[in-house]
Amino acid sequence: MKILKDDKGIVLTLDAGGTNFVFGAIQGGEEIVGPIGLPSNGSDLALCTETLFKGFQEVIKQLTEKPVAISFAFPGPADYPNGIIGDLWNLPGFRGGVPLKAILENHFNMPVFINNDGDLFAYGEAIAGILPEVNAELEKSGSTKRYKNLIGVTLGTGFGGGIVLNGKLLVGDNSSAAEVWIMGNRNLPQSNAEEGISIRAVQRAYAYLAADKNALELTPKDIFDIASGTKPGNKDAAIVAFEKLGHCLGDSLANLLTIVDGIAVIGGGLTGASEFYMPAVMDELNNHFFINAKGDKLNRIVQKVFNIDNPLQKTEFLKNYSKQVVVPGTDKKVFYDPVPRLAIATSKLGASRAISLGAYAFALDNLK
Repeated sequence: MKILKDDKGIVLTLDAGGTNFVFGAIQGGEEIVGPIGLPSNGSDLALCTETLFKGFQEVIKQLTEKPVAISFAFPGPADYPNGIIGDLWNLPGFRGGVPLKAILENHFNMPVFINNDGDLFAYGEAIAGILPEVNAELEKSGSTKRYKNLIGVTLGTGFGGGIVLNGKLLVGDNSSAAEVWIMGNRNLPQSNAEEGISIRAVQRAYAYLAADKNALELTPKDIFDIASGTKPGNKDAAIVAFEKLGHCLGDSLANLLTIVDGIAVIGGGLTGASEFYMPAVMDELNNHFFINAKGDKLNRIVQKVFNIDNPLQKTEFLKNYSKQVVVPGTDKKVFYDPVPRLAIATSKLGASRAISLGAYAFALDNLK
C-alpha cells in the first residue's frame, strides 16, 4: 500500500519482551536496520530506561538519515495515547505509572508512539497483510465485494487482539479496546478466554486428558508432535487439547465478528498447530443456537465464514455472488449481493512483522 511503499520516513521500532528488547528501523515498509537485541533489565526502571536509550542509539548510528519517529508495542496495561505505562507483571520496574513516551521524547527529541501489541498486529494486517490481499483477490476474481474492517488475534503466551474499523485502529476511550483476553471462556465459564486460548491452556488440557501431571513441562511444539504422531505420548489427548482451544477461540471470534463484521486473521506462536484447532474454530463459527423446544435452529452468526487457508473454501469465498434486481415500477436495476460472508485466515506476515509494520504505519499516520 502507498503508505508503506512510498513514504520514505524512517521509524525506529522495538519488540518489547519481558526478557529481551529487540530494536530496529523501518523505511518504506522494509526493515533497514536490525534486529539489535539487548536484555530488558525490566526489574530496574533506571537500568531498563538506559537499555532503551542504548538500543535506539545503536540503531540511529547505523542510519544515513535522521528518523522521524519512534513507534513500538509495549505490554499493557497502559495509557497508550499519553504513553504512560502502568503496572507490568513481566517488567516489575514499571510500577505506579511511568511516562515512557515523555522520557523517550525528551531524550531523542522526536515524536514517540506506544501501542498495545495486539492493536498493532491488527493494524499491520489491515495496512499490509490479509486485508489488502483479500481485496486484491476479490478484484481479480471479478467480485464486487470489498472489506474495510478487520479483527486480529494472537495466540501464544496470552490471547491478544486488535480491531480496525474503516481503516482506523480502534483504541477506545480508555485505550483498552479489544481486550479479548478477558472475554468469556467457552470451555470454562468461570474463567476468562485467555485460560482457554494460550500456551498454558494447551499444556493444562493435555496434562489433564493424558492423566500425566508431568506433561505440564511439555511445550506446545511437543504436544503438536504428539498429535502428529512424530513424538511418543497420548495422541488422542494431544488432538483434543488443540480442539478445546479451537472451540474456545471460535466462540470468541463469533462474538467479535457479530459486532465488527470484518475479516479475521490469526497470528502468534500457536498458529503452527492450526491444522488441529481450525476445524473446531470453524465448527463454532458456523454452528447454531437452538431457539425452542422443537429444535428450531438459528445460525451462530449472520454471516457465513470461510477459512481461506483452505483452497476450496477460498474459491467459494472469492466467487462473485452479485446479481441485479429490478426496482418495481421502473426499468432500473440495482446490484445485490445475497451472501453475507466473512473470511478467516492465518497471518502470512507473522505476528512480529505485522506488529512492526503496524507501529510504522501508525507513526506515519499521526505525523501527517
